Amino acid sequence: MNSQDTLIETQPESYARTNDLKAFDARKTGVKGLVDEGTKKIPSIFVRPHEDRLLDLSKCPKDISVPIIDLAHVDHESSRTIEIAKDLVSASKKWGFFQVVNHGIPFEVLDMMIEGARMFHEQDDECKKQFYSRDKSKVVTFNSNYDFYKSNAANWRDSLSVNTTFTGEVDPQELPPICKDVTLEYVDHMVKLVNNILMLLSMGLGLRPKHLEELDISKGWSLACHYYPTCPEPQLTLGTGGHADITFITILLQDQVGGLQVLHENQWVNVEPITGALIVNIGDALQIVSNDLLKSVYHRSTVNNVVPRISVPFFVQGRFSSKKIYGPIKELISEENPPLYREFSSEENLTRLFSNSLDDIGIHHFKLHS
Repeated sequence: MNSQDTLIETQPESYARTNDLKAFDARKTGVKGLVDEGTKKIPSIFVRPHEDRLLDLSKCPKDISVPIIDLAHVDHESSRTIEIAKDLVSASKKWGFFQVVNHGIPFEVLDMMIEGARMFHEQDDECKKQFYSRDKSKVVTFNSNYDFYKSNAANWRDSLSVNTTFTGEVDPQELPPICKDVTLEYVDHMVKLVNNILMLLSMGLGLRPKHLEELDISKGWSLACHYYPTCPEPQLTLGTGGHADITFITILLQDQVGGLQVLHENQWVNVEPITGALIVNIGDALQIVSNDLLKSVYHRSTVNNVVPRISVPFFVQGRFSSKKIYGPIKELISEENPPLYREFSSEENLTRLFSNSLDDIGIHHFKLHS
């Protein structure tokens, strides 16, 4: 055995892992770069710990699915709108997730957004490398796993991210040319849909229609174009590990491949793709301000060895610099229903996200202990 072999054997496992993470990052080609090279075994940094895989929960029967809600004919006053508002709140209490159809965004815009994400990730590596960064102050970045150096296992996923939580806006010239126009158009539609859903949730909770919108949370948003390459050993890893969003609300566009799963009654339920539908989920921040009337639930995504998958989540979490303080809405608390959470700022919530691994972030951080 030579001295180099001895050195390798005596290095702590964490040291070796850190070196592997740095080596992967230095390539700047993401997970797709590994697939393009023809890798037959996934690197150890992506392998979930054996004990985690043993604890995987069973999947629900196929006849169980998240609620699907038709948003056609929504206005401020009709009985139909009140009925939809109640449906949204009911789904948010029971599932924390629902799919919306007839949401007003043209199918061609959804298709173009998926295609724009695909074109970015499948273009020449040199075009993508100029966006590769882990600098969280940048509005536009490309990388693999925001918590790459903190998680127990990296996820089999590359992401193009547009994050306005620090700036409140994005300069169109910062966006990749290959998907710039559709991204700007899609974001305009998203902001309108977010405020529409917030209106319905406000009404369903018995609040003024503009109550949640007036929290100004949609002024700080981020968009991610996730690309999950085909995986030679999908049973060993995940596309996104189990977690709950820190957001107020998240709206997800997914392609027809499928892979998103929601934890419901201690089982993983597949969220089946529906043409033209968008998936909405409640985040931790909205569970807090609703004082547990709306639920933020765990979800994850799997990968496969057949075709790549694309998803485009739009996260609404408020501006980092906002002076607003959030807590249980006073109209929703009483002597019988006292506040369950303390107050927080967007800065605290976002700092918590950026300082921890995805699976270490929990709403318990804000719980009041009696």
